[in-house]
Amino acid sequence: MKAAVIESVGRAVVTEVPDPTPGPREVVVEVAACGLCGTDLHILQGEFAPKLPIVPGHEFAGEVVGVGTQVTELAVGDRVAVDPSLYCYECRHCRTGHNNLCERWAAIGVTTAGGAARYAVAPVANCVKLPEHVRTQDAALVEPLSCAVRGYDVLRSRLGSHVLIYGSGTMGLMMLELAKRTGAASVDVVDVNPARLQTTRRLGVSRAAAGADELDRPQGWDVVVDATGNAAAIQDGLDRVAKAGTFLQFGVADYATRVTIDPYRIYNQEITITGSMAVLHSFERAAELFANGVLDPEVFISDRIPLERYPEALEQFASGVGRKIVVVP
Repeated sequence: MKAAVIESVGRAVVTEVPDPTPGPREVVVEVAACGLCGTDLHILQGEFAPKLPIVPGHEFAGEVVGVGTQVTELAVGDRVAVDPSLYCYECRHCRTGHNNLCERWAAIGVTTAGGAARYAVAPVANCVKLPEHVRTQDAALVEPLSCAVRGYDVLRSRLGSHVLIYGSGTMGLMMLELAKRTGAASVDVVDVNPARLQTTRRLGVSRAAAGADELDRPQGWDVVVDATGNAAAIQDGLDRVAKAGTFLQFGVADYATRVTIDPYRIYNQEITITGSMAVLHSFERAAELFANGVLDPEVFISDRIPLERYPEALEQFASGVGRKIVVVP
């Protein structure tokens, strides 16, 4: 079958690989669409994946075309979105409910072959059936949405909060949509990309600007979310948190990123700094929210690019052009 492969650091190709075979409790999914994510760029840079080469792609949905000998929950022809998370269920973190911090953490498309291919294998337990009205080629959005849902689980949002989001890529836009639905009094977005800011206005942002100084809120924001992973944005965001407010590190920074905190201010103003890592008990809820129209796929998906052009799609994603880019086998 045809698949994208990150062969080595900085090199991605499209080539032929063997067709996958399901284990007893696995299914084979014919991929309808696979989203690109910042994690894919980190893998390309030699981070996250324990070894290369790897078939990337952890945001995907498709149709079941093969089932393992012990699979009874799904049948050939079912359409599914796939949670890429692979946990050991044995370590301390798994046993205490923090599976996303699993000591043997793994994921489809990160540590094992993923959805940037014609076919992908997934445990049956990781597959969520799609209702008839949901288009399979749109359902690659469920996985990133599940990460955003997890972020709001961490925030434990209070009604009437003033929210500031750094970054209006896919994840920033999803955090905007969820903030509106979790009772925020206002949701402001900062981004240096004018085209992306225009999308926030289309989605009903309270205010959008290239910098937080333009928003004129000297008392700060109750919730500040970084959805960029950029050191300058993170540093600025930390300085914008109101008294008793919360800063959420949601964007994925590279390993070398460093910022400075003010311990006295954190103590004196009771500021919370926290993070949200991937998916945790949120995939099924994200699938239901998606089915109920929390996101408009026509707004979120800007480009549908053939799998044959995967390296080009990665380059476009890295350049910041467009919103969610999906590859279509």
